Amino acid sequence: MTTALFLTIIEAILPILVTLGLGYLAAWRRDFDSHQAGVLIRLVMLYALPLALLASILSTPRERVLSAGPLAGLILMAMLGVYSVLFAILRWGLGRKQGEAALITMTVTGPSVPFIGIPVLGQLFGPTSAVPISVASLVMNLCQIPLTLILMNHDQQRRQRQDDEAQSTWQTTLRELGGHLLHSCKEPVVWVPMLAFLMVLANIHLPLPLKSSLQLLGHATGGTALFASGVVLCARQVRFSLPVGLMVLGRNILIPLGVCALAFLWHLPSLAMQQGVLAMAMPSAAMNVILAMRYHMMEREIASVLFFGTISSILTLAFFIWLTNA
Repeated sequence: MTTALFLTIIEAILPILVTLGLGYLAAWRRDFDSHQAGVLIRLVMLYALPLALLASILSTPRERVLSAGPLAGLILMAMLGVYSVLFAILRWGLGRKQGEAALITMTVTGPSVPFIGIPVLGQLFGPTSAVPISVASLVMNLCQIPLTLILMNHDQQRRQRQDDEAQSTWQTTLRELGGHLLHSCKEPVVWVPMLAFLMVLANIHLPLPLKSSLQLLGHATGGTALFASGVVLCARQVRFSLPVGLMVLGRNILIPLGVCALAFLWHLPSLAMQQGVLAMAMPSAAMNVILAMRYHMMEREIASVLFFGTISSILTLAFFIWLTNA
């Protein structure tokens, strides 16, 4: 690995660390508090993020997504396959609450491909880097985030019920889950990406001026979310713990190692293996902190994963670039 490439990794991560630091500084100076950070998160979830997703998905060529082939299968296995297995282990094997199990699973399986992947993969693979970035973004936006929202919504509403029933039958649980599914589908962050995906399949494009108009607020998504996350880092007093270490280990090392082994067993071309492994080697996404803040669940732990995972990714990304000969 060249010095220039290592500097590229640092340059890709430095804006994230700086923006987190500014949010931390703002909270330390008492310019912002957790309540005001929640207002910023509401702006992101209801307006900025849906607009950013709409513009980015509509910018993805349909042929590029549909022809991803083995690479798409590799990313689907890493993001959805591991999501299903890990959630089942946490929920029914270890007895974690449904909302916590969903949040931990999303934190471990949701990489920050759109933010960190663009500069790193772009220098390594050029224009073809759009394929893994697009596929990973679509899987996260169309599958992982909606599913996590549904599970956390269902758990939160169930715990808020005042009439404590002795036992809920599976019919009641299924009916509640269906109701919360309908409720979650009304969230802009859920139905907007689905609409954009259907528009891509139908080969419908927005006029460039309109797309630029959507991106104006959409561009604020990453910075606003990271700034609010920095406020939370200060308010929640980020610290390292065994659960935090295990989540960082799973996100930054174990999942990309598994993708590498799977690509080797499938005898995939070296380019598909390199792109799949490095896309899945990205640290945890800031979206997970947004979800933790919105539902007031494991905020310190998830913020700590974002902090320690992002810093350590400088070394882990360098390792996987060396391992795959990218």
